[in-house]
Amino acid sequence: MSTGSVAPRVAPARGASIDDLLAAISAGHRPDVDETEVLLAAPLPALFRVASALRDEGLDRAGRPRVITYSRKVFVPLTTLCRDRCHYCIFVDTPGQLALLRKPAYMSPDQVLAVVRQGQALGCKEALLTLGDRPEERWPEARAWLDEHGFASTIDYVAHVARLITAETGMLVHANPGVMHPDELAALRPVSPSMGMMLETTSRRLYEEPGQVHFGSPDKDPALRLKVIDDAGVAGIPFTTGILVGIGETVRDRAESLVALREIDDRHGHVQEVIVQNFRAKPRTAMQGAPDADMHDYLAAVAVARLVFGADMRIQVPPNLSDPRELGLLIEAGIDDWGGVSPLTADHVNPERPWPQIDDLAAQTATRGFVLRERLTAHHEYVVDATRWIDPGLHEPVRALADATGLAADVIPRGTNPRATSTDDASTGGDSAEGGPLSAEASSRRGFSSAHGGASGRDPGVKRLAERAASRASDLDDDDWVRLLRAEGAELDELTAAADDARRYTVGEPVTLVQNRNLTSTGFRRGGRTGSGEFDLEDAAEIAADAAALGATEICIQGSLVPAEDPGAYLDLVRTVKRAAPGIHVHAYRPADVRDLAERGGLGLDGALTAMREAGVDTVPGTGVKILDERVRALVAPLDLEIDRWIEGITAAHRSGFRSTSVLFYGHVETAGERIAHLRRLREIQAETGGFAEFVPIPLPGGDVALVEGRSPVDEHRAMVAVSRLALSGSISHVQIPWTRVGRETAAVLLRSGGDDLGGTLYDGRVLPDTGIEQGRELPVSVAERVARSLMRPFRLRTTDYRVAVALPDPSAPYIETSGGTRFSLPSDGPRT
Repeated sequence: MSTGSVAPRVAPARGASIDDLLAAISAGHRPDVDETEVLLAAPLPALFRVASALRDEGLDRAGRPRVITYSRKVFVPLTTLCRDRCHYCIFVDTPGQLALLRKPAYMSPDQVLAVVRQGQALGCKEALLTLGDRPEERWPEARAWLDEHGFASTIDYVAHVARLITAETGMLVHANPGVMHPDELAALRPVSPSMGMMLETTSRRLYEEPGQVHFGSPDKDPALRLKVIDDAGVAGIPFTTGILVGIGETVRDRAESLVALREIDDRHGHVQEVIVQNFRAKPRTAMQGAPDADMHDYLAAVAVARLVFGADMRIQVPPNLSDPRELGLLIEAGIDDWGGVSPLTADHVNPERPWPQIDDLAAQTATRGFVLRERLTAHHEYVVDATRWIDPGLHEPVRALADATGLAADVIPRGTNPRATSTDDASTGGDSAEGGPLSAEASSRRGFSSAHGGASGRDPGVKRLAERAASRASDLDDDDWVRLLRAEGAELDELTAAADDARRYTVGEPVTLVQNRNLTSTGFRRGGRTGSGEFDLEDAAEIAADAAALGATEICIQGSLVPAEDPGAYLDLVRTVKRAAPGIHVHAYRPADVRDLAERGGLGLDGALTAMREAGVDTVPGTGVKILDERVRALVAPLDLEIDRWIEGITAAHRSGFRSTSVLFYGHVETAGERIAHLRRLREIQAETGGFAEFVPIPLPGGDVALVEGRSPVDEHRAMVAVSRLALSGSISHVQIPWTRVGRETAAVLLRSGGDDLGGTLYDGRVLPDTGIEQGRELPVSVAERVARSLMRPFRLRTTDYRVAVALPDPSAPYIETSGGTRFSLPSDGPRT
């Protein structure tokens, strides 16, 4: 969208050099297709210099100099059924796959609200509705679901859900339902202040030729998609679109795609942002063996998009589809928006690529001299000019979330529906098509139950309690949670199904694993090993180097040193490991170990944590506690750190910048109420510090005391995992299954009860395997992959802090020097001129 005057257009002479063409663009020339094709092959430093300058000019003109934006969102995959057959897509399912996954054809309103309310509590202002194109036109199961619930089409249901989200939570919807007709665009405009659909490419070859990525996908006809984008302009809808780089298109195709989008925006001014997205190959797709988009080509496409559209367009890239080391390059290439980033939900379209932490994204943005600011679903120019661009019925919800400049205000969204005072009310759905509140009777006619119970004194049942927990865990009291923990039979099945839905619609489908090795620091002997389980610094170096050679990205070090050892050895061990295996992640020292360093080393708690950071510790274990209750500690583990001191230690670690695990050991003398109190306390700590990365419910060895007499051990574990997921959802994202305690077969069952992670490989290695606390219990990557495959779920190797596991940077890799004089390594073949 152009918002201000531009310099006179200066057309370069045909055959002019790249420098002449770039000079003309700087002076206001708009490149045609031929020129754009030439630019896509130009040297990156030259492209970056002009693209960055144009971006900065546009930001100055927009009144937000040096500001890069993002939208804090929740991702709602309303249905994964689709009539298209794109060869690179892992988002879609068939009805048969849905049955195997125990997954509904469409998310219900309750399931949608369960996710959206958690996002609302985290300050999200956007709900991104993503779904397959017109599934009812291919799948009878989709048509039957819509008929049963009273909807004429999938788009009709999208409108219903969008209206419900804003009415009940105050959040704004960005609808992304694929190809739409003008009447459907008109139907969604009153409930969605912005919409979107990627053009991807204008290549007809990819659509018409058998074997190409879009063959057999009627909604990927480039002419049809261009018409939808144009129709959105006629309808006055702020619209997001863009191109996909690396799916088999030619450089000419990219040039034609960018110029075609510019021509549509020239007619209407409604294209609020252009996404330049890089292809990432996904397993279990026809393109799983295709290479990812070449980094050089991708950077060129980003920079050229800025040159084609000029200073005033918002150019967006998805930050999770690039390595964090590459984000600075993308800023240099002229972007000014990171798109939607979620603190809660996965990127369900790219499940193997988790979102960056928003604080990390802000820090990465700051390294290039920019400030990260939150925006709404509609960019600020359209919010400021809402009379023209946004339906009158949405003016109040938009105003409630916007600041004076049109960016996002620092507020928590609030529902606008006066009836939305409890989960009981929320279950009845949103507004009717006529705009009034949708009554319980109308909701029932659409096939959605509105009876939660509770308010009338009736027993709501485990299923409804679990659904309420998934939506707002704070609504349940201790008796409710205890009831869930004691569920059996069919009720336990309902509980685990609700927990698995909560997992599916937040962290997504991937089963994750980190490649790691344990090193038990209690066995350290500076003078040299004399017995089993012992090691010295030289051994530690060999252990770390061996683990890295096996593919490990983490060394986990924990256990208090024996009193005879100098506490400085805690730090020496970390330094040794880091020197022997550069780049490996050190996950080290429980609160009890840190306390030992602090007290015997004379450093104090804060000093010990600072010393650990300087030595190279990256994250800390949250172990060394069974249940946060002194009664239980005195009976089961009297030598453990006192509960208050453990809490003091873990919160101090979080405030020092360390993330940690969290645990609960169960199956001994604790009561159900004490388990619930432990989970509540973890939520409180997380609300204060945000430092827990995962939660691990661990059966205590030899303590198989069932909460329910006669209930099988596997059902004890199912109930504990499910309640953990529901009680911590929206707080601690990941629930890890302790396969070393429950076995691989039971671990697979628990991954269907709300779990999403298998912990670590626990490599024994080839050097002193007895120095690891769980020696002899390796989980090879191939076995973990088979577990995920048996569940019809994707598998992903992760880092300790749940980022994508990637190879360490090669110091000999080629680099480019940016306009600011900074050198960036290129993970591909390097710059081409």
